[in-house]
Amino acid sequence: MQAQALDNMDIERERGITIKSHAIQMKFPHRSGEVFTMNLIDTPGHVDFSYEVSRSIAACEGALLLVDATQGIQAQTISNLYLAVDHDLEIIPIINKVDMDSADVDAVADQIIELLGCKREDIILASGKTGIGIDEIFEAVVTRIPPPKGDPDAPLQAMIFDSMFNSYRGVIAYLRIMNGTLRKGDTVLFMNTEKFVGVEEVGILRMANVETESLAAGNVGYVITGIKVSKEIKVGDTLTHLSRPCSEGVRGFEDVKPMVFAGIYPLDNDDFADLRDSLEKLQLNDASLIFEPETSVALGFGFRCGFLGMLHLEIVQERLTREFDQDVITTVPNVPYFATDTKGVRFQVHQPNELPESNHLEKVEEPYIYAQVITKPDYIGTILNLCLDRRGNLQKQNYLSPNRVELTFHMPLAEIVFDFYDRLKSISRGYASFDYHLLDYRPTDLVRLDIKLNGEPVDALSALVHRSKAEYVGRRMCEKLKGLLPKQQFVIAIQAAIGGKIIARETISAMRKDVTAKCYGGDISRKRKLLEKQKEGKKKMKQFGNVEVPQEAFLKVLKLNED
Repeated sequence: MQAQALDNMDIERERGITIKSHAIQMKFPHRSGEVFTMNLIDTPGHVDFSYEVSRSIAACEGALLLVDATQGIQAQTISNLYLAVDHDLEIIPIINKVDMDSADVDAVADQIIELLGCKREDIILASGKTGIGIDEIFEAVVTRIPPPKGDPDAPLQAMIFDSMFNSYRGVIAYLRIMNGTLRKGDTVLFMNTEKFVGVEEVGILRMANVETESLAAGNVGYVITGIKVSKEIKVGDTLTHLSRPCSEGVRGFEDVKPMVFAGIYPLDNDDFADLRDSLEKLQLNDASLIFEPETSVALGFGFRCGFLGMLHLEIVQERLTREFDQDVITTVPNVPYFATDTKGVRFQVHQPNELPESNHLEKVEEPYIYAQVITKPDYIGTILNLCLDRRGNLQKQNYLSPNRVELTFHMPLAEIVFDFYDRLKSISRGYASFDYHLLDYRPTDLVRLDIKLNGEPVDALSALVHRSKAEYVGRRMCEKLKGLLPKQQFVIAIQAAIGGKIIARETISAMRKDVTAKCYGGDISRKRKLLEKQKEGKKKMKQFGNVEVPQEAFLKVLKLNED
């Protein structure tokens, strides 16, 4: 046993966040003498992993609403609460960390009462550190949350809510049995992919998987079918018996809508097939990741990947490196736009080279979000400045309590992609929480910013930016590249361009080789002759020379606001 037992990924422990939801079963001996079986799911809280929360909620009867006594209700807490209410779950409000010196229990309880409309006595006061309120939480789960419905004798109906890949056993699917009973040796049908297979093993989820003979209605567990191809099991699919199928699939959860797109390429093109296998295995464990093959002039073969946000992109990149030993290059992330050409055809644009030239373009629409920030009144000014600087429009300002204020903005999704969350946390000293959801698409003045090295565009560094920000972004990217690219024996011109117009330029001077070192004394004309010869050689080099962009330059050039 160890601290953070369910957060078993190295990245989760290092960053102190939950990335992956974890299902686990435990037995609870009640004071009445009965032993209750509880199937629990620990879910992430960050907005980039909201898909994990929606999948977990679809498999549950109730939810524990955990609110920090020192921080109060946060924006993502409200967002996840609405998800649970939409699924008609029984909500048990809990105030955690009540033993802390800075805990303001009464104020937080007032916030919960206003949000949920519950009674003060329904709120449980708890502390994970000292154990206060733990018995009351278990008692509330037993008495308030309804037991799962379902008929063990009905045709099998099971929802797959997660899966993982094991190199020895193949795909292990985690499922919730709605109706019927699943036994070892049964032949089952996946309703979505229409594939049928035999069941090799079923079991329940404890700290380690525990094999059992069967799983009945209301239970949560795992099934191993020997399937080795990750595409053949889809999260959200319904599992049933081949001989006695159920009449309809379980109402699962909607398909994920990626918010950020980026290209992921192997360092060596020979590793393309390995990267595809790694992404497929990662997709099993993270169903919100989507990808499709693409090619780049600068980087060769790779994949266009869709993510829920920048933290999600960062985590996927980190997991590819740690879990699958893949060294990858990630291109400039961007959001999906809709473009309409002069013929009236409307189509989606995922990457810069898909945007037509301005003379063939009627209009471009960009995604807008409904952004909700909850903070202390002291930081309203700086947060307003940040959001207005990112082209946001303040919709309303609402005081939840004397020391908690909710700010609501409409702003472009592209403006929060890079470093908005980090900036918000730093200017509010960690006290602001942020949540958003997609609103609609609105017309915008979008341009394609190209970065050229000696006149040759580097497609991996192209970006779609708003015209008002193009000069700033172009100048910063040129400055950044000047500091990152190694010197050559010829002059390198780094240019930022919109179409044929150069808007920023930096020059890396040539590495100087002292060709006159062998001359000692003698006529000056001899030295001049050698220098002229060197000058001619550098001109020729500039014509045929190839500028290589190192991998760290691709990664660092994205972080424009870092010095």
